[in-house]
Amino acid sequence: MISATQLRPGMVVKFNNELYSIFSVNHRTPGNLRGFVQVKMRSLRSGSMTEHRFSSEDKVEKAVMEEQQMEYLYDDGEFFYFMNTESFEQMHLMKELLGDAIQYLIPQLLVSVEFYEGKPISVELPATVDLTVVETEPGMKGASVSNVTKPAKLETGLVVQVPPFITEGEKIRVNTAEGTYQERA
Repeated sequence: MISATQLRPGMVVKFNNELYSIFSVNHRTPGNLRGFVQVKMRSLRSGSMTEHRFSSEDKVEKAVMEEQQMEYLYDDGEFFYFMNTESFEQMHLMKELLGDAIQYLIPQLLVSVEFYEGKPISVELPATVDLTVVETEPGMKGASVSNVTKPAKLETGLVVQVPPFITEGEKIRVNTAEGTYQERA
């Protein structure tokens, strides 16, 4: 059991006998009232979002997750296939379970898959992923320092804003938490 004030986005907790993934946490202390924690969380069973207000003294049960290092192999449109890097066992996960993570999956990418009671619950991506630009406007000569950006479509279908000097075929590093351009890879 952890205090409600220790909740962080990405944590998985057991609430009302159901598993929830914490989406956002907002700690509030209104003037003359006791502090509370406003939490937005997603049900891992139904996928629905819900908000709950915990008092600062409330205790929440953190789900005990088993984590395995896995390598992404390929997808067939419906299922995404992963291989355990220790036992070399292969398993597939459905698109719905992965959510937005599919926009960062490239072959040989190492991810951390979290299991609860033997069932895969979520996939944790690395902080950054190197992706190839497949479509963008032509680069401008001499455009090295500027706050102007242009859209670039990456090999996974993800579209990010990049500086004007980035051209098609280049590899760029993308932040997986925010979906933003970091630097050339």
